[in-house]
This record gives sequence, C-alpha cells and structure tokens, in this order.
Amino acid sequence: MSLLQSILMGIIQGLTEFLPVSSSGHLALFKNIFNINTETGLLFDTMLHLGTLVAVCIVYWKDVKNLFTAAFQLLFDIVYNFRTWISSKQNGGSVKYRRLINSAYKKFVVLILITTIPTGIMGVAFSSLIEKASQTLLAPGIFLVITAILLLISDTRPSGHKKVKKTTYGNAVAIGVAQGFATFPGLSRSGTTITACLLLGFDRSYAVKYSFLASLPAIVGANILELRHFDASTLANSHLAYYFIGMIIAGVIGYICIKLMIRIVRSNKFQYFAYYCAVVGIIAIVAYFVKG
Repeated sequence: MSLLQSILMGIIQGLTEFLPVSSSGHLALFKNIFNINTETGLLFDTMLHLGTLVAVCIVYWKDVKNLFTAAFQLLFDIVYNFRTWISSKQNGGSVKYRRLINSAYKKFVVLILITTIPTGIMGVAFSSLIEKASQTLLAPGIFLVITAILLLISDTRPSGHKKVKKTTYGNAVAIGVAQGFATFPGLSRSGTTITACLLLGFDRSYAVKYSFLASLPAIVGANILELRHFDASTLANSHLAYYFIGMIIAGVIGYICIKLMIRIVRSNKFQYFAYYCAVVGIIAIVAYFVKG
C-alpha cells in the first residue's frame, strides 16, 4: 500500500461513513466501473473504522461516557437481582429487587442493544447476498436511487418530539431492521436510519444522535467478526505508518462530517445528497446495461 492510497481511503471512509451517500455503494462502483482495487486488508479496514468510531465518541463524548456508565450500572443491577432471586429461592421470604430502567441513559443503552440485534441477525443472514450485490453495478445503482428517495422523504418530515423517554422498544427494533437493510451496497446507513427515526416521530437532533450512537456496536461487532480471518503473519510486512495516517484522516474527516450532518438534518437539506445519489445510481444502472 502506498501513502497516497492510505490517504485516499481515509478520506473516502471519513466522508462516506457519515454522509448519506453509502460508503459500500461507492466502493462497489469504484471496483466495478474503474477496476480499482478497494481491498486494503482487514487490519487497515479495521483501523479506518476505528478512526470514524473515535470521531463519533468525540462528538458525543458526554453521551458515550454516560452510556458506558449506565451499561455497567445496569449489569451490576442485573447481577444483584439474580443473586437476590437465588437467595430468595434458598431462604424464602419476600425480597426487593432493584429497578433496572431507572434513568434515561439506562433506557438508551437497552434501546441501542435492541437495535443491534436485528441488524446483526440480518447482516449474518444476508452476508452472501450482500457479497453478490457488491460484485455488480445494478444492485448498488438501484439501492443508491432508493437512498435518494429516502432522503427526499426525510426532508418532508417535520421534527417530531420523541426523545429517549418516549422511544419505544418497538421503535428500536424498526431502526435495527432499517440498519440491517443498509448493509446492502448503495443503501446509506446514516440516511436510512435517520429517515426511519424521523418517520417514527423522533426529534431531528435526537434522530442523528441515535443513528450514530447505534452504529457503534454494529460496526465494532462487524469488525470483530472480520478480524477472525486476520493473518498475523502479514503484519510484519504491512505499512503500519500508512495505516495510522489513513486512520487519523478518516477520524478527522469523519468528525467534520458528523458536525455537518447535524446541521443538515436540522435545516432539512438532504435533497442535495438525494440528487447526488440519484445521479450516481442512474449512471451505475446505465453502465450495467452498457457493459452487458
């Protein structure tokens, strides 16, 4: 890998991970139209995702910190209640359990976990279809056009009033399903999940926050699964300095894009990305039939 390639891949990762234009769709198009090799190795792919994950954590640092604290408190309360239940079975008598969901952040933790479940199931179930879809121009083209339609729909939706307190667990499942479909190349993860949130009546700022925070366990889980195939013997020959440069660039660009997305959603200006996705999608579809 060259320094230029690591820089370009870092820029592409940072831009397309958070802007509603589908990173997987663009990589599939680059590979099929221009015969560009987008395979950069598992370690580099993981480090690129790490860069963008750090960007999310920086932008939403207070929320991430409180979510981790709430997750550990929830775990401790579950263990306490389980031990209390065991004790009650052995000794009898009435017992008092701790209430598990007693704060907004504890509920947010559960919502994100519920969202992750259908996403993970769909990602595994559709893995072969996703791989096949990435090998052709037609599927990414069609999905990019669908992304354009979703973005136009999102701009027509007024800001709702739902935040954590009013978000139902059914809402979390629906967003997880939307995020699961967004694993197909051409369907933007951020665009699909934010649109789903807005259709469910979420506050626009909360919709962006939910979309990005819900992506953390999904992306981490996907990369852990991929790293199972990592060959440590190749590490000595890799250009680690270039990998770190790509990771840092992905993080910086990602941070800027998250901030930009917050402003875009608030101002109902998804249509510009919709037009872009529609044009690129149509070009891909036409190229598919021209190439035969």
